[in-house]
Amino acid sequence: MKNDTPATVIEVKNLSCGYGETVVLQDVSFAVHPRELLFVIGGSGCGKSTLLGCMIGLLKPFQGDVAYFGKSFTAADAVQRRDILKTFGVLYQNNALWSSMTLAENVSLPLEEHTSLTREDRQEIIALKLTQVGLSGSEELYPSELSGGMQKRAALARALALDPAIVFFDEPSTGLDPITSRQMDRLILQVRNTLGTSMVIVSHQLSSIFRLADRVIVLDRQSKGIIAEGSPAELAATSTDPRVRDFLNEDEDFPKPTNPPSARRSFDLFK
Repeated sequence: MKNDTPATVIEVKNLSCGYGETVVLQDVSFAVHPRELLFVIGGSGCGKSTLLGCMIGLLKPFQGDVAYFGKSFTAADAVQRRDILKTFGVLYQNNALWSSMTLAENVSLPLEEHTSLTREDRQEIIALKLTQVGLSGSEELYPSELSGGMQKRAALARALALDPAIVFFDEPSTGLDPITSRQMDRLILQVRNTLGTSMVIVSHQLSSIFRLADRVIVLDRQSKGIIAEGSPAELAATSTDPRVRDFLNEDEDFPKPTNPPSARRSFDLFK
């Protein structure tokens, strides 16, 4: 029996990109597999957001190619690009919700842009997507009426509106407290497990990386490319590259808190 499941959903080949004359990433190649949670990690300025921008079409690469399901996104014409755009959704770091629109109107935007569905059909999908992210019955609320975590959920509902095969996340834990961040991690995992979605997540949040990632690619500012690839646990334990070990074991050499007697006596004075 023929297996129609593709070996990869995204292929990045020899990609170089940056801004103006500045090259941020050079000759980067990797693939994303079906149902995979791939994290893009690395220190500040290493090109994580630049790579994401090239992959979703916000930046034009200097050279190389990004392909979805075997079809080049970089070389696609307007019609082909529109078709490819339907295959992925994006949750931006700042959520990018329109403050003047209700949640229903925000989630409806990709449906209005990319489909010819009736208003009734759109409303049905909107209700379903908000339910999937735990915001059932919130259609008429505005973003300003939501907490930061609820805004992230609403932005995810919009990213899922077209039932994409792939979802991109740009720092999904930004602005969230630890409890809400864990809830967001659980939601990401739930969406992957329920819908079979592949995910590419730009993050520096170690707790999320170790909880969720099937695989990470580590970018480096000086190398302008990938310096390591694999599971975060394996890289943290076995990598011989100090840049990788320092990132994935950030608390390894951090001095442990102490409570010397002199300090304890000082605290006792305030009791």
